[in-house]
Amino acid sequence: MQIIPAIDLKDGKCVRLRQGKFSEVTVYYDNPEDAALRWQNEGAEVLHVVDLDGAKEGKIGNLPSIKKIREAFRGNIEVGGGIRRIEDIELLLSVGIDRVIVGTIAVQSPDFVKEVCKRFPEKIIVGIDAKDGLVAVKGWVEVTEIRAIELALKMQDYGIWGIIYTDISRDGMLTGPNIEATKALVESVKVPVIASGGVSSIEDIRKLAEIPQLWGVITGKAIYSGAIDFKEALRIIKGDGVKK
Repeated sequence: MQIIPAIDLKDGKCVRLRQGKFSEVTVYYDNPEDAALRWQNEGAEVLHVVDLDGAKEGKIGNLPSIKKIREAFRGNIEVGGGIRRIEDIELLLSVGIDRVIVGTIAVQSPDFVKEVCKRFPEKIIVGIDAKDGLVAVKGWVEVTEIRAIELALKMQDYGIWGIIYTDISRDGMLTGPNIEATKALVESVKVPVIASGGVSSIEDIRKLAEIPQLWGVITGKAIYSGAIDFKEALRIIKGDGVKK
């Protein structure tokens, strides 16, 4: 299982929002590439980058910072945040981003996902945000009546690379991930699943690592605040140091 540091971008800086609220912002790095280098030096192989301004505006808002992160980081980078146009996917892939994440549009325009999966095979990740098993869209403002597993199966049929699953009631709150819902989703699909939301401790990492076939877990606030020591978490996953 991969442990994937998150770099959330707002106004060109590395920040975190509390439960997705733009009014509750913590700035961690003025230069996001410094965050990328830190996690690379600590052993990260994948980065999760979210363009928060892009998510709000529906178009790429932090391209210069994304480019700097790409120049600094040797591993794979996935980028999301308001991606709703083929041109934006092409642009991100052209600057060296490995995979592009689409979210709300998967619900609003499934045919778009089908088209971009054909055009960019193995490059598209669908982000599924859910509350009580139901899909949330538009930056978590609206909760639909679509079940997360139902959407995941549909997107899998379209040829996505994988899924990022976020339990939005837990994200940024350091309350622990929704293990049961994550496990149920992993067991329902054949594509890689990356868990996100609520990871607050080494114990949370251990519990997620026990889900067979879970591809990765994204962690943000916990590694920036020091609640999780990233190197120690990697040792646990690799079985090098701390016993399970």
